[in-house]
Amino acid sequence: MLQTFLSDGRMREFLTQARTIAVVGAKDKEGQPVDRVGKYLIQAGYQVIPVHPVRKDVWGLQTYPSLAEVPFPVDIVNVFRAPQYCPDHARETVALSPLPQLFWMQQGIVSPEAASIAGKAGIAVVEDLCIMVEHKRLLGN
Repeated sequence: MLQTFLSDGRMREFLTQARTIAVVGAKDKEGQPVDRVGKYLIQAGYQVIPVHPVRKDVWGLQTYPSLAEVPFPVDIVNVFRAPQYCPDHARETVALSPLPQLFWMQQGIVSPEAASIAGKAGIAVVEDLCIMVEHKRLLGN
């Protein structure tokens, strides 16, 4: 089932149930949105898994070069990459076992192709929203 819009209730449910969030494009460069969001998710109690092909130690955490190399299940894949890269990340996501529940493209990122790939695999999709902003809005943190 292809679903690219989630109600507030469904989004709150995903954010409440999730324990592990992979942040694709993770960078701990002060002042960048990905840095603020990653630190926020860690403080919110999630197990954050930085994914970056070159960086080895983002936010003091082991960083994996790709989603395929993360050695345990991920609940949410949060993507901080330009739209043209999102279909490849969606393909990486649907190859994971077990499947993540949610494929989240950050604010300003829209990719109908990535949404279709993830959605057809049964993964819920969020586009063009900040996971930190939505977490604060829906869960009051």
